Amino acid sequence: MKPTALRTAALAAAVAGLLTGCGSEEPASGPRPLSETAPPVIEGYADLVYRTYGEAAGEAASLNASLGAFVAEPSQTRFDVAREQWLLARNPYGLTEAFRFYGGPIDDDDGPEGQINAWPMDEAYVDYVASDANAGIINDPATYPMIDEATIASLNEKDGEKNISTGYHAIEFLLWGQDMNADGPGQRPFTDYVVDTGTAANQARRGQYLTAAGKLLVQDISAVASEWAPDGGAYRATFVALPPEEALRRILLGIGSLSGAELAGERMQVAYDTKEQEDEHSCFSDNTHMDFLQNARGIQNVYLGKRGQVDGPGLDDLVRERDPALDARLQAEMQASIEAIEAIGKPFDQKILGDDTALGRIQVKKAIDALRKQTATIVEVATLLGISLNIEE
Repeated sequence: MKPTALRTAALAAAVAGLLTGCGSEEPASGPRPLSETAPPVIEGYADLVYRTYGEAAGEAASLNASLGAFVAEPSQTRFDVAREQWLLARNPYGLTEAFRFYGGPIDDDDGPEGQINAWPMDEAYVDYVASDANAGIINDPATYPMIDEATIASLNEKDGEKNISTGYHAIEFLLWGQDMNADGPGQRPFTDYVVDTGTAANQARRGQYLTAAGKLLVQDISAVASEWAPDGGAYRATFVALPPEEALRRILLGIGSLSGAELAGERMQVAYDTKEQEDEHSCFSDNTHMDFLQNARGIQNVYLGKRGQVDGPGLDDLVRERDPALDARLQAEMQASIEAIEAIGKPFDQKILGDDTALGRIQVKKAIDALRKQTATIVEVATLLGISLNIEE
């Protein structure tokens, strides 16, 4: 090599060394730590929870108002309005089911979940049924002279888990009555509430019960929403201060438990196996298909950090940074489970009948399988994030 070439090579080596010393090397590729990326996701989740419970509380307040208006002046028109408002109120609450199963304010030891949405319900515990015109709290003034929020709350699940006296399903039964129809919901007459001249007995007490249940529902949901408030929400403050891995574990446990053991299992598989109307979620109004659909949408909302027009940081952002293929697979599975539930249609109590080759049962089984598949993938997501997740199937 000529002298000039030697000098050129030496200069090039020196420049390269100088650049290396100044840190010009490309940083090692890889996902950013959860301590950096998870906090916005956790805050976004808390916002989603608060907004959704707030919407549920607002719809419950509208339901309560419609119940009061109906009882004050019973008519078919006002009865129909109250029923429609019950259906509307169910939609946002169905989404909130994805915020359960980890000891949050909805279902910790003092949580009101059992007063809000417990089921299945022994309807004879509350009011008359086809086999007994004198059944229920309403028709027993000697034992229960006062019907108000405190009374019905004290009686909820007393002496048996099917002794449901409060919440959505008690109100549902008081609006629709028993479902004796193959092709539609219950047909309770509005005249059950017309005092003195109406059908059935104890019309005034029935109205008192209905309005007390409506008021208690608003109180319970509003109390949960306040725990998640951005300013002053006690549980929210605790939740967002958790180590990121623990907060994420709770979020994943919520959607995984709902997807698997609860929705695919208790709410669908049990009814599929028994073929019993009493095992469906909203059996009086035939709204079970919408319950399922909103539950599945709630799971999707949590994963995407999305509700309506609000699209915040979600679990999908954390997963996509680490494993884009896994993120894409779970998003596809969640959409598939929603579409499978949509395909079931209504009424659900008729879809579970027949042998396993019946179209309705095939559709229900497909939805159950789709939910269980996405549940397994949720566990994969937890593992990817370094989180141990124990979910009952």
